Amino acid sequence: MSSLPSCRFRHAALVGKYQARGIRPVLEDVAHILARAGLDVSLERETAQNTGMTEYPPLTIKEIGKQCDLAVVLGGDGTMLAIARELAPFNIPLIGINQGRLGFITDIQLKDIATALPSILAGQYEEEQRAMLEGAVLRPMRGAGFETIYDGYAINEVVVSRGATASMVELRAEIDGQFVANYRADGLIVASPTGSTAYALSAGGPIMHPGLGGWVIVPIASHTMSNRPLVVSDDVTITIEIVAGRDASMNFDMQSLASLLHGDRVTVRRSPHKVRFLHPKGWNYYATLRRKLRWNEGVS
Repeated sequence: MSSLPSCRFRHAALVGKYQARGIRPVLEDVAHILARAGLDVSLERETAQNTGMTEYPPLTIKEIGKQCDLAVVLGGDGTMLAIARELAPFNIPLIGINQGRLGFITDIQLKDIATALPSILAGQYEEEQRAMLEGAVLRPMRGAGFETIYDGYAINEVVVSRGATASMVELRAEIDGQFVANYRADGLIVASPTGSTAYALSAGGPIMHPGLGGWVIVPIASHTMSNRPLVVSDDVTITIEIVAGRDASMNFDMQSLASLLHGDRVTVRRSPHKVRFLHPKGWNYYATLRRKLRWNEGVS
């Protein structure tokens, strides 16, 4: 039997969407591939606890960041977004195995694991770095000034939106201190190029190539038809002030939430961290768009 190519990595952490049916056998298959390639293998702690897998040591996210030089994520884009945000400060590359639906950033299909994963481990991959957003909520203090009450990172988007039972909100947007527009809408999305194929796309925003250094600001169901998506440089600070509306909130990648009050300001800027994705050799962004968005269906 021919020997496996030498591995470029030393210690891999395996992260799985443990709520998914039938996840354990797939996790075990992936772990065996990693071990056969010569890697030490660990499981993210919640993945280990919820699947009952005991063959590999469990690690917290912080421990993964300090001990591992690779993370393999099994799930959909939501699973990848959650773990990528936490691991970005550690600069660990990520491999995504798609067990969800769209899979824009988890691009290895389950049927291809046995061939695609060993090749990547041997160094046959395309590395891509994606920019992240850093958002914060600033609340006016009594007297003067603002205090930061919430902050976090997003890979796809930061969204300011109305409450579930409330009418539209009124928002004031500035870029680097310069007034841009007032928006009466259901909300406002600030999306990265990665997020331009997510919520921003469904709200009518453009698709941005991930190599572009920019953000897109997209109103959600704006009361004024002339309020259109706006593409801006990623070296600016975007400020969104809550002018009117009840029960407004802010979220990062549709996963974490902060309640907002009148006068609160949401700031969005480029994060100092980037996310590193490892794709199979020959991976192509436009082919991904074509496949996931079903372009050219029915065209011979």
